Amino acid sequence: MFHPRRTLKALLLPLAAGLALTVLPAQSATAATTLTNAGFESDGTGTATPAGWSTYSAAGQTAASFTESGGHGGSYRLTHYSASAYKVETYQYLSGLTNGTYKLTAWVRSGGGQNSAYLALKNCGSVEQRTDIPVSSSGWLRIVTSIAVTNNQCTISVNSDAKAGNWINVDDLTFTSGSTALSIKGSDVSSLAKSEAKGGVYKNSSGTTGDALAILRSAGQNYARLKVWVNPADGYNNKARVLATAKRVKAQGMKLLVDFHYSDTWADPGAQSKPAAWAGHSYSRLRTDVYNHTYDVLNALKAQGTTADMVQVGNEINGGMLWNEGSTSNWAQLAGLLNSGYDAVKAVSSGTTVAIHLAKGGDLAGTRWWFDSAVSNGVKFDVIGLSYYGYWHGTLADFQTTLDDAASRYGKPVYLAETAYPFRLDSEDPTENIIDLASELVPGYAASTAGQTQWMKDVASIVEAVPNGRGLGIFYWESTWTAVTGNGWDPTDPSSGNGWENQALFGYDDRALPAMAWFSHR
Repeated sequence: MFHPRRTLKALLLPLAAGLALTVLPAQSATAATTLTNAGFESDGTGTATPAGWSTYSAAGQTAASFTESGGHGGSYRLTHYSASAYKVETYQYLSGLTNGTYKLTAWVRSGGGQNSAYLALKNCGSVEQRTDIPVSSSGWLRIVTSIAVTNNQCTISVNSDAKAGNWINVDDLTFTSGSTALSIKGSDVSSLAKSEAKGGVYKNSSGTTGDALAILRSAGQNYARLKVWVNPADGYNNKARVLATAKRVKAQGMKLLVDFHYSDTWADPGAQSKPAAWAGHSYSRLRTDVYNHTYDVLNALKAQGTTADMVQVGNEINGGMLWNEGSTSNWAQLAGLLNSGYDAVKAVSSGTTVAIHLAKGGDLAGTRWWFDSAVSNGVKFDVIGLSYYGYWHGTLADFQTTLDDAASRYGKPVYLAETAYPFRLDSEDPTENIIDLASELVPGYAASTAGQTQWMKDVASIVEAVPNGRGLGIFYWESTWTAVTGNGWDPTDPSSGNGWENQALFGYDDRALPAMAWFSHR
């Protein structure tokens, strides 16, 4: 991903560490082994304590929890709302459970602004599990959380610690055997080597200077993504540099995703220029170029003991790659190029996962068109990666719909290949930031460390909720691309600046930001 100038923006079109309400009144004598009235259909409108549920508020604000019309599946829903600040919990206690792992699923909406709003599983014999309710004022979102029940009981809880006028809707809960987790908690660190060479410094949250990869790993990152250009002007992000950084990635115990751009510079939906060395080559020759380049890089990685775990054959190839020969205006040729890359990956290591990566993660119609075309043309791939930036690519509900559809329609695992969010709007260097106006932000997510953290938690929740366990995880885009003189966006211009430093995971004081806590997501 990259959009160096504001004019290119058009090309791609509250922390929940809040107060836990753990002091509950005596449990109901009619506790069930399955959720009662999980769709809130039993009572109609205005019921403060729906059938099967209990309501608790230390401040006596139980009226802030009620049922009303406008359900997700049926006619009614649970709502938390009050015209004044409130804290309320709606919960249901289950007993007689067979011990094991259980998954809670719920459909939610929220206007945002709360101190905290979340679903919780607690009193289950293991550590309480929570999932925040994302900000989505119109579209319903499905979120999940899971827990190990070890004492034959569990409490399902909907919590709000809210300011005046804040609201959530919750509906259609299920509590069944199953588990949730993300296997990929990664970030793109392609900028790191050049940053360090130009004097870039990275510190942990306490201010101690260290290795950026070690700091990310200690926060919970388990996967690193590195882009590969063929012959970049600045000599970075080429084969030699990727080999060197890959050693460091693997030394930290992380897995490695190699992202082939098949270009000498940025490849994205607006630009898929051939490398200079391949200019003028026939389509047949380009297929050989793709195979040889892919094999060469990956085989060298394997030879040094750092075999790639996953490979992206192309970067944000909505319009194809290696234009014009590999444009989506000629699907047969694009398929041939992609399959050359796939075959090269598997020739080096049959166990390496091959991903196809598109941008515009909220574009259901476009994603369907692309992959329907790919499948009908025999394109080979193992997983699907989508970039999703909330300020360009539609709502969280759009993203969930598109991601879920891709997983089910093509029967493949999916992952969020790129996302990011600003922790502030001003620039640290003279270059204008890609996102630097409050009007450009996603509603409900501030340009703050809290907003950045919340964004990551909430997109993680959407990936985690992909049905049938097909949501693999997330790569944060360019966690280490801080403002360092000489490490700008243009590999041909040493004086170019960085328009992304306000979306890195290290702050302007070079310290690790709170959003890194996302990497410790279950």
